Amino acid sequence: MPAMDLEEDKDVLQHLLHLEAEASALVDGAQAEADRRVSEGEKQSRAKYDEAYAAEVARLEAAYTKEIAAVREDYKKQLEAYRDSLKSVPADKAAFSALAGQLLLKDL
Repeated sequence: MPAMDLEEDKDVLQHLLHLEAEASALVDGAQAEADRRVSEGEKQSRAKYDEAYAAEVARLEAAYTKEIAAVREDYKKQLEAYRDSLKSVPADKAAFSALAGQLLLKDL
């Protein structure tokens, strides 16, 4: 083989190695960019999730608070109605005293 052919082969191999190194660098850069984009996407998705979760929790807490207030108000109304109904019933003190005497003094 002439020296010129060896030199050309050497140049071609070096050129191919150089191209391989560039391709490897491009692949590494693309992988780093893909990783960065995935990480950024995860951060954005997490932020959206946290925001939606917080809004739903606030909505449910507000509904719960409103429902508790309505139940308490209903309880107060029912209790007041019961008290009013008790006030309207006449007390039969004589019958109560007779019953209490029978129950408490029956063994004496």
